[in-house]
Amino acid sequence: MTSVNHPVAGLAGFAGLAAEQKSQDVTDWAARIGWVVGLLLVIALVYWLMREGWKWRGTLQGDLPELPQAPSEPGDPQLRMSGRYHGSTTAGQWLDRIVAHGLGTRSRVELTLTDQGVSVVRPGAQDFFIPAAELRGARLDKGIAGKVLAEGGLLVITWQLGEKLIDSGFRSDHAAEHPAWVDALTTSDSDQNHPSNQTEGAER
Repeated sequence: MTSVNHPVAGLAGFAGLAAEQKSQDVTDWAARIGWVVGLLLVIALVYWLMREGWKWRGTLQGDLPELPQAPSEPGDPQLRMSGRYHGSTTAGQWLDRIVAHGLGTRSRVELTLTDQGVSVVRPGAQDFFIPAAELRGARLDKGIAGKVLAEGGLLVITWQLGEKLIDSGFRSDHAAEHPAWVDALTTSDSDQNHPSNQTEGAER
């Protein structure tokens, strides 16, 4: 007996395949949406933990005194530099970030060196001033507070804030300016801590 494909049966089979494909597409989209929502929740959790860690670190550093502000007459500029402020850490510990008083906020920066110290102007963040008496020197380095650059790509100024010795990292828009700052700040620190022989002779 010869079998004959009935047109109605063929249409029913096609409709069944179409319904199955549609169901599979819906299931795939539901799984994808679930993955996206889960990923967003993980990102939000990580962000929240980072924010809480930042606040906790700031609380621990609450004993740091307020940042000095520039005097009304800071003196004649000796050096100027435009670039970026990359953060501050405990001196000699490049991963021990300091966040109190906005020192953990990266920003654009304008540095000005005068006889009285270093003026640090940061658009969108708190400005501060490093008095000449609190300067402890400067060096070229490659990393600070989680920021790593090419060797010598970072100007690190060491200074005293209360009882805390701090390293602050800066990068000029023109890296060739860094050595002049190191020379000037190293000389300034030497003058502050080691009076000249001429002065010692005069005192005798």
